[in-house]
Order: sequence, then structure tokens, then C-alpha cells
Amino acid sequence: MSLSAGDLFDLVRTGAAGSRSDLRRLSGLSRTAVTARVAALSEAGLVVLGEDRPSTGGRPATGVMLNAEAGVVLAAAVGRSRTQVAVFDLAGRELAAASLDHAHGSGPEEVLPPAVRRLAELCADLSGSGPVLGVGVSLPGTVDPARGVSIDSPVMGGWDEVALAPYVAAVEAFAEAPIFVGNDADVLARSERMGHAQEFSDLLVVKASTGLGLGIIAEGRVVSGHRGAAGEIGHTKVDDAAGLPCRCGDTGCLETVAGGWALVARLEGEGRPVDHVRDLVARALTGDAEAKHLLRESGRRLGDVLGVAINLLNPEAVVLGGDMAGAFDVYAAGVRESVYARSSALATSGLQVLPATFGDRAGVVGCAAMALDQVLRPSAIDARLVQEKVGPVGLEPTT
Repeated sequence: MSLSAGDLFDLVRTGAAGSRSDLRRLSGLSRTAVTARVAALSEAGLVVLGEDRPSTGGRPATGVMLNAEAGVVLAAAVGRSRTQVAVFDLAGRELAAASLDHAHGSGPEEVLPPAVRRLAELCADLSGSGPVLGVGVSLPGTVDPARGVSIDSPVMGGWDEVALAPYVAAVEAFAEAPIFVGNDADVLARSERMGHAQEFSDLLVVKASTGLGLGIIAEGRVVSGHRGAAGEIGHTKVDDAAGLPCRCGDTGCLETVAGGWALVARLEGEGRPVDHVRDLVARALTGDAEAKHLLRESGRRLGDVLGVAINLLNPEAVVLGGDMAGAFDVYAAGVRESVYARSSALATSGLQVLPATFGDRAGVVGCAAMALDQVLRPSAIDARLVQEKVGPVGLEPTT
């Protein structure tokens, strides 16, 4: 089967092709077929044709580029006490952003309407930003991406089985935009597809914040597992936590001795004025010895479990993100200590431990990446061309 217009668009979007001659070479299509497909993409406003490139013999190669201004995607990274929202163009560039704090334990009715209103305000402030093509939302815990709901979130009580799409559709400008829901650790991993994954194909991406999660990139793809539950590292049972109650309702989870919520509870029990793991990190960055000790010890305990994953998956690098990675040097030192003690010499040979590319913006960047991967996938582009009747999608045999 020959490549469709959507397939050619994907070659342009990913940077594999930058001209019609590149598209002919990579697709095996004839000059006529490539010209027809590119014309359809151009008429739909999805690509722009640049100036001819210098000729290496024969006709000059016409530049073909993604039209990043053809639309936007929205991102909302929902956390226990803060929701980050942002608007991105089709090249994944952040155009506008905001952050909204909310009370711990707030439900969707308290969190989502103000977040969606703020997104509407951000879009209104952007002149000529194009239509909203999709919305990416991340939540802590396990989600069902097919239904767009949370199915198990120990952190966010009251969210399980609640449909999120109606909250987004309440704003008329967003009513037709599809919504895509992801686990916060998977979304963090998706952000690295625009970061470290451009250099490394196999990564483990840790979210170390109030809770602990793990995103997995294998051969360039984010791996979510059956029912989206891959990477639930925080609820792995460890001997140090035996008998300690976890917020998931079980006992003995890694989070009870290494999660941000457990560290904060420990300091509160000592009479230290902290409310969130971000407060703990701030103390560590100003030299507080106890805060630094807690973060390093958390990293060690995480590393004990992470070492098993490294032996099994043999990643090229481990990326540390989330609030605790804000004190990267302290936290990473603890992780490295245990990982190199627990993992095999072969698995750790050349292994790098790196900070998240986008820091505390990784959540919204990952939500945008999730939405872009869906709305710009080849089949979605082909469906759009058919709907808009701008030209041949190009499913005819190669000539």
C-alpha cells in the first residue's frame, strides 16, 4: 500500500523530510503522487511551501514545512494541590501558560471548571492562534485513556470514573476538541520525547513528587502496559515499609518511606512548618541538613527498587523529574548510590542519570505531546482531508 497524505505529513512533522524530493525518496511515490498529496496538505493549511533548495542536479527541491500556526492544543496537568495549564502550537511550542492552586483533596467540580476557564482566557489573549484541535489532561494514578477517566488515583479522591470531557466541552470554543487523558508519569515520559529521547531510545523517567511514578520509553515508544498500570513503582512493596499504611489503602508501599507526602508528614511530626514537598525541596536548596538528608534517603530507597527495573529493561538513561528533582544533585546522589549497588555492572555500564528536560513544566509539555501525537497522527490527518474535501488523501497504488 502506498503512503497517504497523512503519512507524508508525518515525515515532515518529525523532521525526516524537508522537501518534495525528500518525500519522494522516503516514500517511493512518484513526483505526481507526492505533488498531489503535498498540495492537499497545503490547501488544508497543514504545511507551508518554502523556497526552492539548491539543486544537486535536475529540478530544485521545494521546501515543505509544518505550519505550526494551523491550530493549537491545550494542556492541563492536574496535581494534588496545583493544576498547570498551557496552550501549545503544532510544533509543541508553549504559547501561554498559567498555574492554579487548589485545596488538597479537591474534586473535579472544584478543579476543572476554573482550569478550563483559564485556558479559554489564554486562548482569547492569543490573536490568530488557530482552532483548538485537542486537549491533553494528566492525572495521578491509573487512567483509562479509551474512556478518558481515572480508574485508580490514591491521591485524587472523587475522580475515579468521572468523565472529564463534559468539563472541557462546557466552553463553546473547545466543544468539538477531543480530550486525551494520561497518567502523570507517562505524560512526563512523553515530554522527554521532545527532550532526552531525541538522543536516547530507551529511558526510565521517574516522577518523584508527592507520590512516586515511573514512565517507560522503550525503543522510542512510551510503554503503558495492560490497563495503563505500568510504572506504579511507588506501590511496590519494600521491607523498610513493612506494616506502614499507604494512602492507597494497602501497607508496605515504597511511598510510605520515600514519597513526598511521607517526608512531609515526617517533618510535620517533628514540628517543622512544611505543607508540601516543594517546601521540603526549598529547605534543602538553602542548605537545611535535615531536608537534604530526607531527600537523599528517599533517593536511596527509590534506587533500591529502580535497580530492579534497570536490570530488567536496560535503559540508556534514567531521567529524574517531579518536585523532588528540584534538588537534583541531592536526590540523584541517593538514587545513584543504590542503583549502582543493586543493578548489574552490565546494566549500569554507560548509564546516565539526568534531570527532566523541562523541569517543572514537564507535565504540561507531556500533555501537549500526548494531544499532538493523537491529532496529528497520519490517520487523523487523512480523515481531516477527507472531511474538508481539499484534495486526494492518496490511498491509490504507487505509480
